[in-house]
Amino acid sequence: MNPGTGSGTGISVSGNKITVDLSIQKDLNADGGWLLITNGKTLVSKVGSEFIALTSVCTHSGCDTNWSFSNATYNCACHGSKFDTQGNVVSGPATQPLKVYDTAVSGNILTITK
Repeated sequence: MNPGTGSGTGISVSGNKITVDLSIQKDLNADGGWLLITNGKTLVSKVGSEFIALTSVCTHSGCDTNWSFSNATYNCACHGSKFDTQGNVVSGPATQPLKVYDTAVSGNILTITK
């Protein structure tokens, strides 16, 4: 899912902080839900009760918008690299993990700090 940001999306990017209104981005409320925040260059998923945020810039060739997510695996469509929800390489050609960002939830607001 690729909502970008802007009025009505519940997503705000400001400097190194991204906020997501979970009452608007309801897909993140379910285990396995995920988002690609394009202008924040960030992937975020819910794993169990935890939110995991990663850079969306693939460590293989720098692609940052061609992602899908299935079976708890992020798939970069540029060259086929696959990463787990912790950013670790599952299969290449990428050899380096994705950077992990800090997350915190207060009420319905998820804050990602890069």
